[in-house]
Amino acid sequence: MDARTMFSASSTVRNVVLRSSYQVFMSKQCVMFEFHGSSEVFLNHVRLKNRYPSKVYRHSVHCFNDSEKNSKGPSTTQINNAKVIYSVAPAMGHNKELHPECNARVPAIVDALEKMELTSKFRGTEVVELQSWKPASMEDVTSVHAKPYVSGLEKAMVEATDKGLILVEGTGPTYATATTFNESLLAAGAGISLVDSVVAASKLSHDTPVGFALIRPPGHHAVPKGPMGFCVFGNVAIAARHAQRAHGLQRVFIIDFDVHHGNGTNDAFYDDPDIFFLSTHQDGSYPGTGKIHQVGQGAGEGATLNLPLPGGSGDMAMRAVFEEVIAPCAQRFKPDIILVSAGYDGHVLDPLASLQFTTATYYMLASSIKQLAKDLCDGRCVFFLEGGYNLSSLSNSVADSFRAFLGDPSMASEFDNPAFLFEEPSRKVKDAIQKIKHIHSL
Repeated sequence: MDARTMFSASSTVRNVVLRSSYQVFMSKQCVMFEFHGSSEVFLNHVRLKNRYPSKVYRHSVHCFNDSEKNSKGPSTTQINNAKVIYSVAPAMGHNKELHPECNARVPAIVDALEKMELTSKFRGTEVVELQSWKPASMEDVTSVHAKPYVSGLEKAMVEATDKGLILVEGTGPTYATATTFNESLLAAGAGISLVDSVVAASKLSHDTPVGFALIRPPGHHAVPKGPMGFCVFGNVAIAARHAQRAHGLQRVFIIDFDVHHGNGTNDAFYDDPDIFFLSTHQDGSYPGTGKIHQVGQGAGEGATLNLPLPGGSGDMAMRAVFEEVIAPCAQRFKPDIILVSAGYDGHVLDPLASLQFTTATYYMLASSIKQLAKDLCDGRCVFFLEGGYNLSSLSNSVADSFRAFLGDPSMASEFDNPAFLFEEPSRKVKDAIQKIKHIHSL
């Protein structure tokens, strides 16, 4: 999917210029990651290669049989005092030159966590990194995706091995390399393992740690019958079905704050009354779905909420949305677990859209969602990385999310520059909120 198609037509000239300049910078970072040995990003690549060799480079991955155990979680001692449990699946082999969804994304986050002293090396038992897990099983993946798609993608790896890179045709073309199938299974498996770990922790303590899957490829655009918009398998959707089947957590509340509508997750559960899907996204952005009147169908009518926000919406808009829409919906639904499609491409510096979220916005969301989970479902909550294509704003925002989970103060003021912001369309935001509250009787 050409990144240019994901620009909103409503962007102002100033924003297009700003985002274009950052897109060039961000793309150069991805190229540096692959070709320039002197760059810091390349060094991150080497560190990750050495740090996760069994997961990324030498591990032969396959769809496990249904009877095989999905994950190996942390010990009781490890999770007893943890505030954050996270996994790292960087998909180093899944990469395309000059593509926004490049393999520099997760290394940039990992490096930021290290620099800002937010890992177990500095925080001790408060932060736990999962060191091993099994990839998602065929049963896991096909709980969301059609078997012909999954088997077809696996077979396509032969062609990808020969050609180096291919486009996998589905609802929309998404690139694949020889490692895409294996690494997509690892990404989905990481999310499953975090669900297992968070559920186990919730049985031991009233202060359940938040899970965060630092994974790629992302998943919320992948539809049941195929890939779409940089996404291969629906990581959040697969984890939701696993939570139901493996743990009896029947009522799953999914929050998607990526700047683009999570159409794949939307479609997977559109008629399911037990999985509430709530998406906030920029109006008119890719893929053009997620209209405000799309509320689910059949037994699932009312269990889908789509709130398109006008271009230029920022921190004030999202705070109002959380207080007036997200929290009341979750409180009424009474979930057993909350899963989050955490896209950081709504940031004002991101090249692929025109919202004005800041690092402070993401800190607020992380802190508020953590508290919501604590109030409603014993703290059971797992975040899944989706979008975010400016490496600096992405890594800083994820790091500030970690601070929110740890109960540390935000460092947003060190990263956010008010000079990039302009007046929010407050009237349009208020109208959208009032309309969605009327549709869903909030």
